[in-house]
Amino acid sequence: MNLIHPKTALISLSDKTGLYEIVEYLVSKNVKILSTGGTYKAIKEINPNVVEVSEFTGFQEMMDGRVKTLHPKIHAGILARRDKDLEALDERGFETIDLVIVNLYPFQETIASGCTFEEAVEKIDIGGPTMIRSAAKNFKDVAVLSDPKDYSKFIDQWKNDGGISYNFRKELSNKVFALMAEYNLAISNYFSEKNNIDLPNFKFKDSSVLRYGENPHQEARLLTFDDLKNVNIANAEIIQGKEMSYNNIVDADAAWECVREFNEPACVIVKHANPCGVASSDSLLNAYNLAFQTDPTSAFGGIIALNGKLNASTAKEINERQFVEVIIATDYEEAALNVLSSKKNIRVLRVDIDQDNPYPGTIKKVSGGILLQSDDDFSVSQSSLKCVTKRQPSESEMKDLMFAWKVAKFVKSNAIVYARDRQTIGIGAGQMSRVISADIANLKAKEEGLKVESAVMASDAFFPFRDGIDKAASSGIAAIIQPGGSIRDDEVIAAADENNMAMVFTSTRHFRH
Repeated sequence: MNLIHPKTALISLSDKTGLYEIVEYLVSKNVKILSTGGTYKAIKEINPNVVEVSEFTGFQEMMDGRVKTLHPKIHAGILARRDKDLEALDERGFETIDLVIVNLYPFQETIASGCTFEEAVEKIDIGGPTMIRSAAKNFKDVAVLSDPKDYSKFIDQWKNDGGISYNFRKELSNKVFALMAEYNLAISNYFSEKNNIDLPNFKFKDSSVLRYGENPHQEARLLTFDDLKNVNIANAEIIQGKEMSYNNIVDADAAWECVREFNEPACVIVKHANPCGVASSDSLLNAYNLAFQTDPTSAFGGIIALNGKLNASTAKEINERQFVEVIIATDYEEAALNVLSSKKNIRVLRVDIDQDNPYPGTIKKVSGGILLQSDDDFSVSQSSLKCVTKRQPSESEMKDLMFAWKVAKFVKSNAIVYARDRQTIGIGAGQMSRVISADIANLKAKEEGLKVESAVMASDAFFPFRDGIDKAASSGIAAIIQPGGSIRDDEVIAAADENNMAMVFTSTRHFRH
């Protein structure tokens, strides 16, 4: 089986999942452990017998840690062929490194979080790829673990077979080269995207003058793209009602963007470009009732978007319950239109769920120039979430967390969303302080008599301090979804654990300004 029995291991990890398990086993096998930075500190808490790389190499790291493992003593120890290079090692007083346990800076997660270009460049790992590629190349004599999921298999093989087999080392080596191909492609694609954002050559079909812009003293015009295949907000079928205003169009677009996120029947009520009530349920009527319940005061004069065909019972409920500026749906029952026709000023729009995007990206005018950016169309899957607390979210909490996260993406920053049973119960938007946004969400829930206990909270960006967690806990919030990434994440996680809350990280930020 050509087994190896590692005597010296080098460990450097961004993702420290399973660290305790692997270190404990290596210590039991009397393996000498080398490590760096935060990993060194974490290992030292598990077992004091760990050697810092700078002590091992005699070379202090420099340039804020950019150069620390890029040293001949490290790479000679990994790359040395045990059947022909040991004499060369001895001549320089070097020693072999038989096991490399390294994972990389989270580049993909960093760019998904909405970071700056400079921040992304800083997350391009150099030392990590060099170490694991060296170990992977020399798999004949060295084992390399680049994925925490392989730790258990590594330990089991050593226990059962008395060492690490050639075939398993080759399998681990192959995994490294596949990882590096994916990692390098992600960097290449990111650089390509960043270098190719050009001002689109817009082509328009229609141009219509609006009554006025955001305010009566401002002029406004709606330009509609040419060659649209679907019915979008700009070319919506206006079934009845007054002319759409500038603000109507902006709010309608915000509502329609949000409601399209949901596969099940959903309703979004928007006021001043912010959702003030969102719900999904087994029917549009129930979804509307729940969305309205979140904040009836703000819903007055709002925009209602429904991701399905509006029936008469739902139309009647809307008509009798509130003043509404615009209703948007994919279709309407004839009876529903008859109900809505009793209020001639309500703008009734039919829009397709599928929307055109002939010129991807967003443009914003600033003093002296324009800002261009790609669309925020990144979607977080449940499987990609990372639970960072002792308590895992329950199944129902996880459903609510995913719901709340979808809503938070469309709420102005700083955004806080309270939700339970796929219904928003409080939304805090557009505040300079995240804690104040949480206060507003809690206040909204209390004003409407909605139960906060056992609800979940979504935050569009990380919590810089633990006060937001403590505030949520005092309100009864049971689980939190947020990007993570604060220098005080440990403090924030500790606050959640102290309050027996579950918390998951998305590694993705959704600022909306």
